[in-house]
Parts: sequence; structure tokens; C-alpha cells
Amino acid sequence: MKPGLLAVDEAKSADITEQFRAHVAHADFPCVGAKSAQARNMLDVVIAHDMRSGWDDLRIHDRLLEWADRYRNDPEGLRSMAVIFQQPDEIDEPTFERLLWQRLQSFAEKDNWLGQSYDTSVSADPTDPHFSLSFGGEAYFVVGLNPSASRPARRFAYPTMVFNLHDQFETLREDGRYERMRDAILERDRDLAGDINPMLARHGESSEARQYSGRAVDEGWECPFRDPRLEEK
Repeated sequence: MKPGLLAVDEAKSADITEQFRAHVAHADFPCVGAKSAQARNMLDVVIAHDMRSGWDDLRIHDRLLEWADRYRNDPEGLRSMAVIFQQPDEIDEPTFERLLWQRLQSFAEKDNWLGQSYDTSVSADPTDPHFSLSFGGEAYFVVGLNPSASRPARRFAYPTMVFNLHDQFETLREDGRYERMRDAILERDRDLAGDINPMLARHGESSEARQYSGRAVDEGWECPFRDPRLEEK
């Protein structure tokens, strides 16, 4: 029996998945990349039990490795993988941020234990402007959603981590499509919230780690994450 199987109620899992897909499809949802991924059937949804527990970590990490492998075999089109936790049902922004990094730390340690190499196109140092996570040899960045997010674009009924492959956005940048997509997302976010998210920055300008949880952090913020392969890079 796979880890996490007993933790997920199948009926509730299907309902949460449907809720999330409807959330992405809603006219107010600003991320056109996620909308494109869903329209092309490339938005994968994984339902996990409790963000406070490592019970599903092996199963989630396995899906990340599979997702990276599928991308290498067929790199066309935008794709995302949303990991949605059934619990906790009440969570504030600082708690969500802390749990998000706990889960990411666990995934990174499993990647290292399995001997997976770090994507050489990015940095393993979360203070580096070129930082990205790496699972299965592919760089990822994460967009966190939670019920108590201060930014409307980052709100969803359940704690959620959306994993995006870094390379697909580098491809968009090379094709000249990235800036148009970014501008569209920023404009839609401004229409929704009344202003542009001050935490957003292009890769290479400042560490994307500051953006993952969705919480506004100050200049003194320190990322509570250290990939065990950092010294190897």
C-alpha cells in the first residue's frame, strides 16, 4: 500500500479537486498560466491529508519526480502540479509559510537521499537571486495558496502548493512570450486586489523564495530552508 493512501478520503478528494479546478477556471483567477495548463489537461492535482504531517511526503515527492520525467520526455506546453492538503482547516499566513517550508525541506531531503542531482541551471542557495528548488533534476518554483492569504490571488479554501517547472518559463522567455504573460497576470492581479503584489520579481532580480508563501516579507526575512546538496554546488 502506497504511503498516504489511508489518509485521503476519496469522495472528499474528488470534491476538493473539483473545487480547485473551478477556482482556476473562475474569471477572477489571475494566473493565465494555470488557466492554460488546465485547458490543455496539464494541471495535475494531488490531494494530501494534513500539511502539518509528513505522512504524504513520499507520495508527493514521487509525483514530483514523475512530473519532471514526463516534462523531459514531452516539454511542450505549460503545466503545473497542485498539492492540496485537507487539513488544517484553519490556518494563518505565518503558519502556512512555516508548514510550506517544512514540506519543501522534507522533499529536498528525500531527493538527496535518492541521489537526485540538483538542476545546474539554478542555485540551491535560497539567498541567491537565481535560486529554485530542484526535484528529480528539474528546477521548480512554488506558488502557495491558503484561506487566509492577504492577497486575493493567493486565496483558496485549502492549503495548497502549486509546483511549476522553471524550465518551461525559460522557454517562454526565449520565445518572447514570458513578458506578455507576466504583464497579463500582473494586470489581472491589480484588478483583483487594487494594487500589484510588491513581492513579485523576475528570476535573477531577487530570490524567488520570498514569493513562495504569498506572505509579504521584509528585507530582513530569512528563508527557513537549506537543501542538503547546497555544499555540492
